[in-house]
Amino acid sequence: MKNINPDTFCPSLWYHMRILPSGKMRFCRWGGISKQDSRDSIKSDLTQENFPEYFQNEMSTLRMDMIQGTHIPECQDCRLMETHGKVSGRERQLLKVGIQRNNFDKTFRSSPFYNEFQKSADNNGHTDLWPQDWQIDLGNQCNSNCIFCTPEYSSKLGAELKKLGLVNYKKPATNWSNDDAAVDQFVDMLAKSKKLAYLHFVGGEPLVIPGFKKILEKLVDRGLNKTVSIGFTTNLTLWDKSIIDLLSQYQEVNLGMSLECFDKINNYLRYPSKIDHVQDTLEKFLLASKNKNWLNSLRITPTLFSVPHLVSIYEYAYSKNIGVESCNFLDEPAHMRMNVLPMDMRKPFADKIQQWIDSKNLPLTDNITINYRDPNLSQKGILEDAQSYVDYIRNAPEETHRLPDTVSYIKKLETLRGNTILDYVSPEYEKLLRSAGY
Repeated sequence: MKNINPDTFCPSLWYHMRILPSGKMRFCRWGGISKQDSRDSIKSDLTQENFPEYFQNEMSTLRMDMIQGTHIPECQDCRLMETHGKVSGRERQLLKVGIQRNNFDKTFRSSPFYNEFQKSADNNGHTDLWPQDWQIDLGNQCNSNCIFCTPEYSSKLGAELKKLGLVNYKKPATNWSNDDAAVDQFVDMLAKSKKLAYLHFVGGEPLVIPGFKKILEKLVDRGLNKTVSIGFTTNLTLWDKSIIDLLSQYQEVNLGMSLECFDKINNYLRYPSKIDHVQDTLEKFLLASKNKNWLNSLRITPTLFSVPHLVSIYEYAYSKNIGVESCNFLDEPAHMRMNVLPMDMRKPFADKIQQWIDSKNLPLTDNITINYRDPNLSQKGILEDAQSYVDYIRNAPEETHRLPDTVSYIKKLETLRGNTILDYVSPEYEKLLRSAGY
């Protein structure tokens, strides 16, 4: 194989797959929907009949792009993360197959997947493999209206935006996992898969989507709970003991718990949640996890409104020795990005996080070789993640031109919710928002 580019190559295409809320399949959990929808060649529906054809053959062009070092547009989120020193999805996938960016050539050739890469190179990108790792977007059914979310992932937010005339669809987004036949087909595919290793479920909110429990039960019926690790992400507003008991039958569970900060603004960002209730539920999950030896992480989506309070998340996680993860730097909606703030506001926030990092007196090294799922490395991983946000806050291009869109959007939502951002932010924010028309 020639032209393998250590700065673009990702092995994910040989063992990973994603299902969107609609049931359509995609090749990556980190690539955005809007980016991937532009590629007509990767729009298969979830059916047992076309799945092998899709993974093994339809994705062959993408594999050849990877092998030949071509920049794939759908991979731009990972490139942005790597620019700012954040561990990207690509780097996580490299580690899963034993490849290290800082020792790429040697570890690439010693990877257990090397022969499969070579086979694909010799056969125009074709593979005989089946996915071992899945992200399963169950649907958009959700009990929260997070202000930085989209209708594809929150039915409640979608209903609000439709009422306000901000979206224009005749039919709401579908939830493929509410279709019993589709669930049966999916479980059948998993049962036939070779070397199936990991399934991560997201919503919407998995605990309100009936398909989540159905799939877990069917996997137990097939005996896959004894060989497959399970992950899921919850918004910490619900507790369902029956699902906790069901998950305890699996060999390993990775629990992602979503919140933005331990400040009242979390209520505004993750409307209509209440931070006191969220924290109580968080503690219940941590207790259950400790008894069952689950792996835990806090999942964050930093925005222009939560960035002053990021240290509260990092300090909590550091003290509890649990990880902190965000899928990427927020892309959509663009008007909620951190770099919508002017530089003079961003600098003190970055300095605050840097001071917290420095206070821990733990040397930072090359983060691309860290397995953040290893509990022994959680604190180091937290510091590395915090450092990436310092870099992003300080260096991401200023996008203050989006502030009027931010103000227009939140003002419209507030007419339905009866709240105001001014009850949650500092005078400095009020001055900025007023200047943009609030």
